[in-house]
Amino acid sequence: MEQLNDCLQLGCLCRSAVQADVRKRMSPPNRQDVPPISKELGIHRSTLYQWRSNWRLRSDVVPASEKDPDSWNAADKFTVVLETAGFNATELSSYCRERGLFADQVDRWRQTAPTWP
Repeated sequence: MEQLNDCLQLGCLCRSAVQADVRKRMSPPNRQDVPPISKELGIHRSTLYQWRSNWRLRSDVVPASEKDPDSWNAADKFTVVLETAGFNATELSSYCRERGLFADQVDRWRQTAPTWP
């Protein structure tokens, strides 16, 4: 983290490293919201919201808030359902561990997916 702050203060060309750190913070299991990240790193909120929007357009799971996964909106849940559609139990477990999810959550979302608006 200290290295990241040094990079920001020195104006280094390390945008991808900064974006990778921000994405990790916003993604499960961390799920940090934009305002605290903006304040800590000194990156304008609109920039962070734009990065998050771009990641979501690429179907990366970056929830819109720090909410518990069961409180995610339908689009975020559906993205997880699509990404895990062909996974076996081992692959699903690995996917869930990386994102702070549980396999039973994904199974519930799969069962309700056809009824989403």
